Amino acid sequence: MILDNGRDVIKKEAEAIAELASKLDDNFTKAVELILKCQGRVIVTGIGKSGLVGKKVAATLSSTGISAFFLHPTEGIHGDLGLVRSEDILIVISKSGATDELYQILPTIKRLGAKIILLTGQLDSPLSAKCDIVLDCSVKSEACPNNLVPTSSSTAALVMGDALAIALLKERDFSPEDYAYLHPGGLLGRRLLMHVEDLMHINSEIPIVKPGTIVRDTMLEISGKRLGAALVVDDNNILVGIFTDGDLRRLAQKDDNFFSRLTGEVMIKNPKTISPDAILDEALVLMENFSITALPVVDKNNHPVGIIHLHDILKSKLV
Repeated sequence: MILDNGRDVIKKEAEAIAELASKLDDNFTKAVELILKCQGRVIVTGIGKSGLVGKKVAATLSSTGISAFFLHPTEGIHGDLGLVRSEDILIVISKSGATDELYQILPTIKRLGAKIILLTGQLDSPLSAKCDIVLDCSVKSEACPNNLVPTSSSTAALVMGDALAIALLKERDFSPEDYAYLHPGGLLGRRLLMHVEDLMHINSEIPIVKPGTIVRDTMLEISGKRLGAALVVDDNNILVGIFTDGDLRRLAQKDDNFFSRLTGEVMIKNPKTISPDAILDEALVLMENFSITALPVVDKNNHPVGIIHLHDILKSKLV
């Protein structure tokens, strides 16, 4: 019974969110375009559960490069409206659209000339008539059996806020590097700020052989450089393959004369590579997706300039 109750809530809220997508219209586009043109800050406000949602919406906008903060409406009517400027945009969150504290701050906001976007479940509410853009966050019912506790409605408002934030992110071409600059203290931020060239092995540390090198000598090169692989280059120093410890073991199992084979005959051709200016997270994804421990680093002409090993990344404590 308890599990059934929990699953019922999740299903009802999921249905409410699914229906929310069909309610997006030109007003959503106008809201995104308005924020894109904003020369001031985005100020999010709401009270009760809507206020808690508003704090999260403001935090998400800030984390994606939009200057945003939360303003409590009660504090607003007691002096904090002095924070608002004409070039700002106010995002108001209210399920009923009839919250007194919100209604009291709107006249001052309107006099200042700041634009107002409303996220509400009541399109014909008193607040709706006072706002420039209204986004429909209505739900058929709350997940609460008495249709009282804000559940589906607060989730809908939260998702609408996320939809605005991500639509803005995409319109602004907000990159992983941009995200990292705003999150330098986090592990992900450090991984996104670091580049492959910061950890790769270079110059004499790179294990390199020619296609005509016999496997025995290639094995010695791998052992000497201790990176578990050797890069194979042609006479023009262009990367043509890679030969790894794993390749050696597999070759030894099926060929008694493996030591005398030419590396070019048994190497992996056209190996995965990465550029030195790629972010470290890109290298990690590539290594994970293809089960690679040593990744050649090449320039735009496919000349090896380094090699990066998974163990170096692990030692850096960035994963």
